[in-house]
Amino acid sequence: MLAITIPEPGAADALVVAEVPDPQPGAGEVRVRVAAAGVNRADVMQRMGRYPPPPGAPAYPGLEVSGVIDALGPQVSSWAIGDEVCALLSGGGYAQLVCVPAGQLLPVPEGISLRDAAALPEVACTVWSNVFLTANLQPAETILIHGGSSGIGTMAIQLAVALGARVAVTAGSAAKLEVCRELGAEIAINYRDQDFVAELAAATAGQGADVILDNMGATYLARNVTALADGGRLVVIGLQGGARGELDLAALLTKRAAVIATSLRARPPAEKATIVAAVREHVWPLVAAGAVRPVIHERFALADAAAAHRALEASQHIGKLLLVP
Repeated sequence: MLAITIPEPGAADALVVAEVPDPQPGAGEVRVRVAAAGVNRADVMQRMGRYPPPPGAPAYPGLEVSGVIDALGPQVSSWAIGDEVCALLSGGGYAQLVCVPAGQLLPVPEGISLRDAAALPEVACTVWSNVFLTANLQPAETILIHGGSSGIGTMAIQLAVALGARVAVTAGSAAKLEVCRELGAEIAINYRDQDFVAELAAATAGQGADVILDNMGATYLARNVTALADGGRLVVIGLQGGARGELDLAALLTKRAAVIATSLRARPPAEKATIVAAVREHVWPLVAAGAVRPVIHERFALADAAAAHRALEASQHIGKLLLVP
């Protein structure tokens, strides 16, 4: 099969198409013939040598795919060859074939094409596990989503709105903020020329956000704590702004607030399977009903993975980028 390899870490051109052995499914796994793969920030970090795959994962990047099952490993009874699926991966999605534990498979939702379903698993699992399972966002609470026009951001907006929360977002252009509003965001803040702490305070009568979903890390840490409401929960899922920051514990104590940092990729298969099952139960009906949809900016051929990475790093996209073998 063909796969995108990384002979040496580096810039986007470090991604090289190569012929590699076909993977074979082990016990409890299926093999998927890939129709499309999602492009994520974690893939960029892996390409740069900063985010190696967990032990046992394929060496190729790619954390989500859609496709058709073409082989079953031992001890798989709930799926069949020919099933159209999408999947959450620990790696290996930038390829024509990938093996995945059966517990990390989802059926392609009603109303979504096989190819476009690749835009769903990583963002749906990330948002559901962090915003709802970890931060316990409730109806009528306010959530602040940094990077609201990203793949994760566009999914988080839609899910929060569908479940009755009030949504605030940050983004870097008027066009991105307009898309966020169209998806249901009520408070739209341009982080380039507005102070999100002040804007959020003004829009919430000084209360702030009950939940903040943050992809920046250190550079936003102090301001995020300031922006939290009493009892607020800050969930850090990315470190685009650095890994080391100063945390005001007194402010947390005063607000009875929490700072939580999580990742999805390195979780054990059993935990991923639990998250995937929750997404199938709670998110897939919303997708089938049209209340939640994948937002896809552009599709690239697998051989153009370097161009897809350059597009992601330029941060001009809205929603997801896909690779199509």
